[in-house]
Amino acid sequence: MARTREFDTEAAVSRAMELFWTRGYEATSVRDLTQHLGIGQGSLYAAFCDKDGLYRAALEHYRTTLAAAALRSLEEGADVRAAIRALLTERIRIAVENDGRGCLAVNAVCERLPQDAATRRTVREMQEASREVLVEVLRTAMERGEIAARHDPDTVAAFLIAFLNGLLVSSKITPDARSLEPLAELALTVLD
Repeated sequence: MARTREFDTEAAVSRAMELFWTRGYEATSVRDLTQHLGIGQGSLYAAFCDKDGLYRAALEHYRTTLAAAALRSLEEGADVRAAIRALLTERIRIAVENDGRGCLAVNAVCERLPQDAATRRTVREMQEASREVLVEVLRTAMERGEIAARHDPDTVAAFLIAFLNGLLVSSKITPDARSLEPLAELALTVLD
């Protein structure tokens, strides 16, 4: 008879996400994970196959929680410039927390690529979803005359994502929101 799982896998994935985010993939051992999650190694393997499976689940959890919330706030913003500013400053605020832990997705790319094709796919999908939302928001704002239409919305969206990625890496070097937020303001001038 199969044993029933004795822990909440969703809560375990959320806690693992925090640990991977703070320490990184390589610096987080299976022992660290089992201690942090309060589960046995057998339970971890039964639920996630291995450390890599738990890491994938943690990245997916990040995508469906924090990354998805950022996109929703962008889609719901009435003033596109204010919505993009809020998106950038909120991502800066999250990235500088815990002595500059950055962004889990950007950290994953920096640590795991080019060897880890699955991480590349997951992060590419996250960034593609962000780009698509930005393009639509920018296109609508341009049609309404809220922002300049001198640049293609696809190019502006790609620029903002590339800028944000660089900003998130910088947040690990200089975990100080006050020094990074003026850079976001400068990036917003592309909308003028």
